[in-house]
Amino acid sequence: MNESILIIDDNKEILELLSDILEEDYTVHSAESGEIAQTILDIEVIHLIISDVMMSGIDGFELCKLLKSNVDYCHIPIILLTSKNTFNAQIEGLENGADAYIQKPFSQLLLRTQIANLLKNRLKIKDHFASSPFEDMRVMAHSKTDEVFLKKLDEFIRKSMKDPNLDVDQLAYHMNMSRPTFYRKIKSLSALSPKELIDITRLKTAAGLIAENKFNLYEIANTVGYSNQSVFTKSFQRYFNLAPRDYFNSLKKNSSP
Repeated sequence: MNESILIIDDNKEILELLSDILEEDYTVHSAESGEIAQTILDIEVIHLIISDVMMSGIDGFELCKLLKSNVDYCHIPIILLTSKNTFNAQIEGLENGADAYIQKPFSQLLLRTQIANLLKNRLKIKDHFASSPFEDMRVMAHSKTDEVFLKKLDEFIRKSMKDPNLDVDQLAYHMNMSRPTFYRKIKSLSALSPKELIDITRLKTAAGLIAENKFNLYEIANTVGYSNQSVFTKSFQRYFNLAPRDYFNSLKKNSSP
């Protein structure tokens, strides 16, 4: 599925221009104000925001600061567009949490490259987290707020993972978020559904227990919430490209003198 981009500008012509430039490669949502943008963010999974700075009502700087200080949205990269061609304006944008700052009139190639790089870099981090047995969930954090959020979430999953029925509702409740908001946050932050994030955390814990070599695979599967050994083996292999026993043998081989 294409990544979703939210464009915010009170100039309809700019909105149409940006939509025409980007809609071939991305799912594009448009908003003529910061207030409308927030209603879209409440119902859609958004991967990147492009906002004008000079707008009536909430301007781009204020909106950027608002979103970056809100745990529901702080993971979303923001590109600010502005005709303010001053060093101070660029500093202000970055101080308010903008990930990039592009001056008007802008080069379409520069804008498209900036978008692609921001999304590609985040995707690399997500892929690295999902496929690396010992990588901490906090590697996906893009702010201190996200780091605290992910630490709290990871601790709860690990504490509760023996329950095979652990689900998104329990996670959302623990994180003091509505189910839809929590789902959008996790999907955008990690490219995983909450269920997939639970599964990966179970399997990363299993990888750690396998490395300790204190329990057999049946005991490990039960400890991390898998009552079915076959499902555990298939899930482990899907994420880490090795069956649990092969993973143990590879660790043993690498540790041999």
